[in-house]
Amino acid sequence: MRDDIVVFLGPTLSETEARTYLDAIYHPPVGCADVVRAVAKYAPAAIVLIDGVFGQLPAVRHQEILWAMSRGVRIYGAASIGALRAAELTPEGMIGHGLIYRWYRRHPLADDADVTVPMAPAALGSRALGDALVDIRLTLKKAERAGVIERRLRCDLETLARGLHFSERSFSRLLTVAENNHGPAGQLQALKSWLKTGITSGKRTDAVNFLKYLAEQKINWPKNCLLAEFELTEAFANDMDYYNILDRLLSKGT
Repeated sequence: MRDDIVVFLGPTLSETEARTYLDAIYHPPVGCADVVRAVAKYAPAAIVLIDGVFGQLPAVRHQEILWAMSRGVRIYGAASIGALRAAELTPEGMIGHGLIYRWYRRHPLADDADVTVPMAPAALGSRALGDALVDIRLTLKKAERAGVIERRLRCDLETLARGLHFSERSFSRLLTVAENNHGPAGQLQALKSWLKTGITSGKRTDAVNFLKYLAEQKINWPKNCLLAEFELTEAFANDMDYYNILDRLLSKGT
């Protein structure tokens, strides 16, 4: 097992399947302070952010990612909130991968919720309970190319999907809304049948491809000294008892 890599994963890909590509240390979707805890517990060479909490719980913060990188830990991001954070922090050294990462780099004002899905609790595997807007858009474009729907309907459906809150966003909900808005019945029925086998997930593709890539890479363990200066502000330290966590880290000399 790659005990030098910690991966935060959830609805994008199951841990069972992920281990077939990269046998590493897996944790549920990342939240505020989880990166610091991972550094404290494992002193990993790398941390991979794929999925993260969003909305009801505090999301992973930029400051903790920057802090971890300042201690020599490589931080990677792909597929979901990992791709978003990587796009935001590429100039600071976070490493992104995949289509969704590149999309966020090209569209820095894109909504965070475009990759977000409602999910089950971590105790139940953090499985997805809906569909991300980015995957809905990719699937609708695929359906248009396959001749299942026309461009006008595809654009209308994308608009309707964006209008749904991420906690309610799914293909089934989208089709119901479209039918209630008197969309073309024939095309909607054809799309409903096609979706049984036609759904595509860019998030899943990015996650799988990156785990496969990482499985073949040798990553140097972090240095014992800070590689770059990083100021611990009071606001950063107040979240989730950061000072206590960091004191224990520094006393261990990790």
